[in-house]
Amino acid sequence: MSVASMALAQTVGVSWSNFQEERWKRDEAAIRAALDEAGATYISTDAQSSASKQLSDIESLMAQGVDALIVLAQDTEAIIPAVQAAADEGIPVIAYDRLIEDERAFYLTFDNVEVGRMQARAVLEAQPEGNYVMIKGSPTDPNADFLRGGQQEVLQDAIDAGDITIVGEAYTDGWLPANAQRNMEQILTQTANDVDAVVASNDGTAGGVVAALQAQGMAGIPVSGQDGDLAALNRVASGTQTVSVWKDARDLGREAGEIAVALAGGADMSEIDGAEEWTSPSGTTMWAKFLNPIPITQDNLDVVVEAGWIDIETLCQGVGEDGPEICQN
Repeated sequence: MSVASMALAQTVGVSWSNFQEERWKRDEAAIRAALDEAGATYISTDAQSSASKQLSDIESLMAQGVDALIVLAQDTEAIIPAVQAAADEGIPVIAYDRLIEDERAFYLTFDNVEVGRMQARAVLEAQPEGNYVMIKGSPTDPNADFLRGGQQEVLQDAIDAGDITIVGEAYTDGWLPANAQRNMEQILTQTANDVDAVVASNDGTAGGVVAALQAQGMAGIPVSGQDGDLAALNRVASGTQTVSVWKDARDLGREAGEIAVALAGGADMSEIDGAEEWTSPSGTTMWAKFLNPIPITQDNLDVVVEAGWIDIETLCQGVGEDGPEICQN
């Protein structure tokens, strides 16, 4: 039997932690496209930011007879019983974009420590001294600490030299922009607005930060993000966000779909193209594949336009005459 004919019977289940974020729509489209090409079926659930709902969602997907699971984990520890249940049934699991610290899961993501480095480099270049605020991701998502570790690597020398001081730091529950805005507002109050730069860990949190800054007439100080959200890229063009580290979700989604089909067809995790043995911070050795991100600033906005990620009209909406060259044509 050929791989193609085997795939005809395959069903891949995807458990989303919270499908409301803009970027997951693109990931889903890419996963669907890869599965369609392989003749496999896509089914999905949305945990709506609930770790307990995600467990029942995965039970439901398994009950529907999935041959592989792609899981965007809401809580890296709470999800482990679902991995156990899948392993008991011989169903391969892909930890999608977020670490599930279990050797039975294949970890597929971008290099999140490098994303953190890229964020901090861009902000440090724009503001090499002064008071910094660190707006982190969700405390239940290991990516939040991977990002923060990369950020610290870049900033440490400037901190040691006394060039910059971290005057505020906060996790963002659920990565929700409203929570990031509230945290930023509190830090601005505590520091009497004496803030020169903000390292925010994704575009959603960056949006909350920028809203808090705008309310105080401080829009325009350096702010980082990631994901290439359309609103964030518009903020980069407008000058209210310094960088959005772009992780092309279409690449990640396609890889996930292809890996799910391969694992469902009996491939070993070690046989996945580009797979490497990787050891987590707490010592779990697992198979993983890391894709490379690209920092997008005003200097290279053409990259996302030429890739078809965003059109000129959306990118440049509301951008004035002092905006980047790409918006002046």
